[in-house]
Amino acid sequence: MKLRKTAAAAAVVLALTATATACGKSGSPDDKSDKAGDSKSAPPTPTYKVNTAADVKDSPVFEKIKGKTITIGTKADQPGLGYENPGTKKRTGFDVEIARMIAADLGFDEAHIKWQTIPSEARETQIASGGVDLYVGTYTINDERKKQVGFGGPYYIAGQDLLVKADSSIKGPDDLKGKKVCSASGSTPLKRIKEPKYGVAEAKAQQTYQLCVQEVVNGTADALTTDDSILKGYAAQNKGALKVVGNPFSKEPYGVGLKKDDKALRMAVNDALEAHMKNGDWKKAYDATLGLSGVAASNPPAVDRY
Repeated sequence: MKLRKTAAAAAVVLALTATATACGKSGSPDDKSDKAGDSKSAPPTPTYKVNTAADVKDSPVFEKIKGKTITIGTKADQPGLGYENPGTKKRTGFDVEIARMIAADLGFDEAHIKWQTIPSEARETQIASGGVDLYVGTYTINDERKKQVGFGGPYYIAGQDLLVKADSSIKGPDDLKGKKVCSASGSTPLKRIKEPKYGVAEAKAQQTYQLCVQEVVNGTADALTTDDSILKGYAAQNKGALKVVGNPFSKEPYGVGLKKDDKALRMAVNDALEAHMKNGDWKKAYDATLGLSGVAASNPPAVDRY
């Protein structure tokens, strides 16, 4: 029995090394998969009709890019959300699909989208400077960020959750007493899990979430904690070995970042989001990406037209 467990753990670790890490390193160059799970059994992503007559009056950003190319910032190392295949350079994930559906409503097909991989710490600078026209990448809406940028959405409500072994008895934060929990150094989830009310034996800090995944696989940590959206990607990569508990204990509304004072563009982004939520594209996109984790989609959130 011990030999079987060791072999299974080794197989998962080998699979992990062939994927992108949370610090932005490329995965295996000969990786042909474009999804964070079994692409053979995954439902297809939707196709989005391009609105060739799109016009966003009074939007300085749209006037600059109309009939040209839209530059969209996102992540490249988050399976199921924003991932760039190192071999094909194809972008996949729920955030990427959200960006594509918005771009289509604004009049841009795939050939006229320029993707930019932007690290979290550079988001506000890139949006404000015009380095990107939109940013879609696990970008939590909060009042502090609204002082610098505008937000369309939210298009998804994430929450801090736990990734554990498939046979783990951990069902939520109340089961963490005396456990070892891993998260990324300096992250809000790591800070939160250190609160006395959770009673963890050790809050382990790693440079990347990918290293925390390996700790859970190896048994040196009982759980990895961060946003459930990120955890779903890792669960899909390791189907049958790891699972998301599905009991979030925070609220993280993801929005589309854009220039602060471009209200016209913000309204157009919200119109696009609402249209694709209503016609079923939102759920189809979720099912083909984050849904591969085995966690069903909830209802899409109401956009905030502030």
